[in-house]
Formats: sequence, C-alpha cells, structure tokens
Amino acid sequence: PVLLGPEQIRAYQLFLIREKKASWAVFNQTVCALRLLYGTTLKKDWSIKQIPFPKQPKKLPVVLSPSEVHTFLRAIRNIKHRTMFMTMYSAGLRVSELTQLLVTDIDSSRNVIRVRQGKGRADRYVPLFPSLLEALKRYWRHFRPKPWLFPGYSTDQPISRSSVERVCSQIRRKLNLAKPVTPHTFRHAFATHLLEAGTDLRTIQILLGHRSLSTTAIYLHVAVNAQQLTDEAQDLLGSVATKS
Repeated sequence: PVLLGPEQIRAYQLFLIREKKASWAVFNQTVCALRLLYGTTLKKDWSIKQIPFPKQPKKLPVVLSPSEVHTFLRAIRNIKHRTMFMTMYSAGLRVSELTQLLVTDIDSSRNVIRVRQGKGRADRYVPLFPSLLEALKRYWRHFRPKPWLFPGYSTDQPISRSSVERVCSQIRRKLNLAKPVTPHTFRHAFATHLLEAGTDLRTIQILLGHRSLSTTAIYLHVAVNAQQLTDEAQDLLGSVATKS
C-alpha cells in the first residue's frame, strides 16, 4: 500500500462499484479506512481529499398503512411476540431499545416508558398509551417476566435482536406481503402515522430520539396528508385495533 497513490486508489474504488457491486455502507467504510491509512498512518504528502467520499443514496422508508399494521399484528399468534411488535409500533422504538426494556421501565402511574441508553447513549421517555398498557398487562399476567420485559430463552437474558427479526420475517412470509417489512418498519409507521394525524415534527423528533430534525424530516416525504392533531389520533395502537 505504501507504493500506491491516488490513481490506484481510484481504480480500486471503481472496482468496488463496478465489479463487487459494493453497497454504499461498505464503500463508505472502505473510503474511511483508506483515508486513515494514507492520511494518518502513512502520512502521504498528497491530500487525502483525492480519495472521494460517495454520496449517500436518498431512500425513503417503507411504511405500512394502519390497516396493514392491524393485519400484521393479528397474524401473530404468540402473545409475547405480538406484544413486542405492539410496543415497537405504539412507542416508536428501535429493536435494540425494545430488547433492553426492563419491567421497571414501564411506568403506568405516569403513563410513560423509559428508554434507557438509546442510540447515542441517551435516555428518553415515550408515551404509554392505554391500548398498549392493556396489552402489556395481559402479557405480564401470562408470563410474569422479570427483570427483562421480553426475555430470551434464558430468563436472565433479554430476547436477541435476531430473534425479533426472525419473527418479523416469519409473519411477513405468512401474510405474503410484497413490502420488505422489518422490525424497524414499525418505527417508520409510528412516525408517519403521527405526522399524518397532525403531530408536529419537533414532537416526533423527541419521541424518536433523533438528534437532528433533518433526520425526522424524511417522514414529510412519505406522509400522505397532514391534519390537525386530535386526542383520538394520538393512540396509534388503539386506532389500529379498531380496524377489524
């Protein structure tokens, strides 16, 4: 590598794109590694800016309609699994945040869920709506989980991210859905449905735990309408449950 220069590096980048069909994430990671190697480690006298960064593709998230969310949730027969997806949708949680929930994070006296050390190692509170609280109560009476709200095979460990993803994939195949549904799809649906119900973007940013409003603004491109917020529209899971 010490004998190579910008021309050889550009040739390698073209190889990654044309031959290897590397994804944006892989290509971007490679550029970062090359810049570190030649700029910091080898201290080359030519500018590392000659190693260009790729532009990140702008892709809109896949969003389920309220009726599709309802259909998906009804198709889950396992009460634990159904409650997990209800929680992700109703609270807008990342799958990593869902798996780390403790029973004590559910504060029914204040009607909030405490999300501990989410992305960026930041805590936040999200609303605990009545429909989700009832679902959680039914689930707790059946399983009595402790300390993890959704334990794995071993009760002293939380359910794994891969297990949640596997359940999602199974239900998607069961329903023969054309949309590429993943656990994160329910977080997208949470944000989009709130926006369509009239919730302001800043509130959605706080609920999602986004650092930048520009990250949340992507949902402006997928929301089909924007209405004034009503109390009835806030409880997303409750409104979905009525679509039977």
